Amino acid sequence: MSSMIDYGNLMHRAMRKLIQDVLSDVEADGLPGDHHFFITFDTHHPDVKMADWLKDRYPGEMTVVMQHWYDNLEVTDDGFSVTLNFGDAPEPLYIPYDAIKTFVDPSVEFGLRFETQDSDDDDDPDDGDEIPDDIEVEEDTQKPEAEVVSLDSFRR
Repeated sequence: MSSMIDYGNLMHRAMRKLIQDVLSDVEADGLPGDHHFFITFDTHHPDVKMADWLKDRYPGEMTVVMQHWYDNLEVTDDGFSVTLNFGDAPEPLYIPYDAIKTFVDPSVEFGLRFETQDSDDDDDPDDGDEIPDDIEVEEDTQKPEAEVVSLDSFRR
């Protein structure tokens, strides 16, 4: 048993479960009202599946929009697949939840941001580091309902 509770990973799992639940509802019932999503993900994640020309065009990260047209949404415990239209070219994508960097629904000013630590010594949860306090809620002063949860230093 670890000598510390890994709150960062617990929060990441909870937030990714929230994304899974939202997408599962959309899979079953479609997008309600004005809801739509901007989803930014790491195109280099080993489990991302996308056309080579898209990987070439977006070599680090990519933001997709699920709004007016999407097809074949399938949600699993590890990620989701969806077909989106790029110009006039429908392309299937598979995006694991672990590859997601941001998930935003601007219709209700809701957003999640997942960031990773830059250090390479993240594998040892008992390395004696203090627990950083950078889970934060950022509010736009012009839009006080907007919340972005940043979980960057808690990922191990």
